[in-house]
Amino acid sequence: MNVTLEKKDDGTGIITVNIEEKDYAQKVTDNLKQIGRTHNIPGFRKGHISIDQLRRRFGRDVKSDVINHEVIEAALNYIRENKINCLGEIMPVEVKEINLTDADYTFQYEIGVGPELDIELNKDITIPFYNIEVTKEMIDEQDNDLRRRFGKQEQNETVTEDAFVKGTIMQLNADGSVKEDDAIQNNNGMLLVNHIAKEEAEKFIGKKVGDKVIFNPAKATNGNTNELASLLGIQADAAAAIDGDFEFNIADIMVVKPAEHNEEYFKMVFNKEIAGEEEYFEELKKYIAAQLAPNSQILFDMTAEKVLTEKYGNMELPDNFLKKWLVSRQDGVTEETVDEEYTRMEPAIKWQLIRDVIAEKNNLAPSKEDVENYAKMYARRQLMQYGMVDADDEMVEGFAKRFMEDKNFGRQIVEQVANRKLFMCIHSLVNVEEKTVSLDEFKTLANAEK
Repeated sequence: MNVTLEKKDDGTGIITVNIEEKDYAQKVTDNLKQIGRTHNIPGFRKGHISIDQLRRRFGRDVKSDVINHEVIEAALNYIRENKINCLGEIMPVEVKEINLTDADYTFQYEIGVGPELDIELNKDITIPFYNIEVTKEMIDEQDNDLRRRFGKQEQNETVTEDAFVKGTIMQLNADGSVKEDDAIQNNNGMLLVNHIAKEEAEKFIGKKVGDKVIFNPAKATNGNTNELASLLGIQADAAAAIDGDFEFNIADIMVVKPAEHNEEYFKMVFNKEIAGEEEYFEELKKYIAAQLAPNSQILFDMTAEKVLTEKYGNMELPDNFLKKWLVSRQDGVTEETVDEEYTRMEPAIKWQLIRDVIAEKNNLAPSKEDVENYAKMYARRQLMQYGMVDADDEMVEGFAKRFMEDKNFGRQIVEQVANRKLFMCIHSLVNVEEKTVSLDEFKTLANAEK
């Protein structure tokens, strides 16, 4: 089999594959024999049909399949071995009809060839990295949330905004009397005051055990039938028809008493010994900074892509080929709409070319170990979300293996590892100008990049 490439000035090329009978004949025979061994063919016992009969019945289709597979594989191997920067996919110049008579064939495929790029990452390129300022307000808010999370429920005399109220909920007639026939009644009614609509919540504030509150559950749950059904203890389909007043007879009022700042609380929060409030607030600040850090990294990645595309994106692409490829391969794209679709995709194509050069130049291909480590980290994080903080290595490795074996998710893991290695490399080679900004300023910057 002979494969050649003819490059053209417009950024395209023609790959020619010449295939002779000796390149495919044995595989055709082997495939035909496999059919004879495994298929039920009318008039013959399985495995007792001659090769001539098989060739007459299936020869043309088998020959066509084998030749097409061999030719395409040869073209793709040629592209890989010669490191041709192929854009899109190879496209046949014409469809060849295979018959049982001809022995040798010539196939041609058109390809788009990416431009040669000279990309040099150095300290002359400046990319900002925005750290989000951790304010006292953030620390206080986090502290309040944690103290409530680790606090204890206790009874309260009156209903407050943060109260958890229990009691009996009974449906009312239009005149305000308790409905008796086919009435909805929930003896285990429960609601969080600050989780219902403000207008309805205000009706509960200041009330005591034994008080009765007239409220509208549909308004309280803002029309959410699932929440309404849970509140009234009925099915969701029945909740859709509810739109009247109910009576809530208060039986119990509970509030969360925030945890006190003490040694026990500090250890519960950080799972280690903390020497007093000063160290606690320092740890809290670090924790918040760590929670905000991924946002800074995402913005850096977006900014780096923009900066490098602006610097190296002035390149010539085989536009006509790529438009033809889009029409042939992408659902919904026609010759009338392809210009608009191509304009939308062109920046992404250029960035892919730029990142491929950076990755190859710096040997950033994800290794098996890189992918396994990322999968384990992801598995451990998922297990922690389900409360399995101390999952052993065997369990983590089992979950990681299943993630990697999943075709779609496994590919996503490889892409994420490649992405992370790419931007870590960029970060290490360019001049990173760190800046600290407020959360509002950061949001403005992020929205501008988007």
